[in-house]
Amino acid sequence: MALTTPTPQAELAALPPDSAVPKLGAPRRRRPRHIGVYIALLPLALVLGLFAYYPAITGIFFSFWDWNPGFTSTFTGLDNYVRMFGDALWWDAFRNLGIIFIFTLVTWVLPLLAAELLITLKSERAQFIYRTLLIVPMAFPGVVTALVWSFMYQPNNGVINQLLRSLGLGDLAQNWLGNPQIALLALLFIGFPFIAGLPFLLFYSALRNVPPEIFEAAKMDGVGRIRRFISIDLPLMARQTQVLLILVIIDTLQYGFVAYILTRGGPDNATMVPVIRMLNQAFEGQEWGYAATLSTTLFVLTVTLSIVVAVFRRKDSTTNVKGL
Repeated sequence: MALTTPTPQAELAALPPDSAVPKLGAPRRRRPRHIGVYIALLPLALVLGLFAYYPAITGIFFSFWDWNPGFTSTFTGLDNYVRMFGDALWWDAFRNLGIIFIFTLVTWVLPLLAAELLITLKSERAQFIYRTLLIVPMAFPGVVTALVWSFMYQPNNGVINQLLRSLGLGDLAQNWLGNPQIALLALLFIGFPFIAGLPFLLFYSALRNVPPEIFEAAKMDGVGRIRRFISIDLPLMARQTQVLLILVIIDTLQYGFVAYILTRGGPDNATMVPVIRMLNQAFEGQEWGYAATLSTTLFVLTVTLSIVVAVFRRKDSTTNVKGL
């Protein structure tokens, strides 16, 4: 049976009516995609807007006012900011923030060392047990930790001074939180040995995600432990380090919770930080407008420094492994 080729006229006759053929150039209707997800996120957006963004925007707005909540407020323009630039105690508090920031970076050595040691364990069960023991302290409330350390720091019956006296080192006993020379350092040592925390989790997860083939190849090439740490481990943790650095900047600028509970910025302003200065102006001095100015300044500094760190660390950490 011979095959016949359909003519162009027959092909046109087989096409559907004009109404069923999409016209060239006619805009297509796009059905809304994932509309259910947007509807589900709407309550969350409303809650964030009401309880997070609205108070923040209100604080920025009233930083230009002599704000008296519940009473008449007066617009003062930039007067609060001019006053801030002349506030010596406010700027002295940033010196303590610098010390806190450097101290925090130094303490990264301990969780990094713990992660490196833990990753070398061959037994998955042993890794799980030690990992759990290191993570559990993160669940302890910060208030409880601060109060426990305050009892340990008591000059008369505190655990630290009692231990020093029992070892014959009574001369080293101090009023740890009452001595301006060591009060800030005493606050910083709260939480020692600093292993349990987010730095450990990030370092450990980064090392766990490194393909075993990389470590095996380095071992076959005779790469030592220290050289592997410098040439492989650190570059592969660059992205986690960037995240940690941003978080440390934020936590440092917002530091004040423990100091407010234990020292209120004393003695003799030795532990004064910007957050405590802001809280004192708001709740003790009832200068809400000026406190809003200090809060807005901290917010601007936090965002600016975080953006700077993010811009300088845009490269993917997986492309930064140094040659062996």
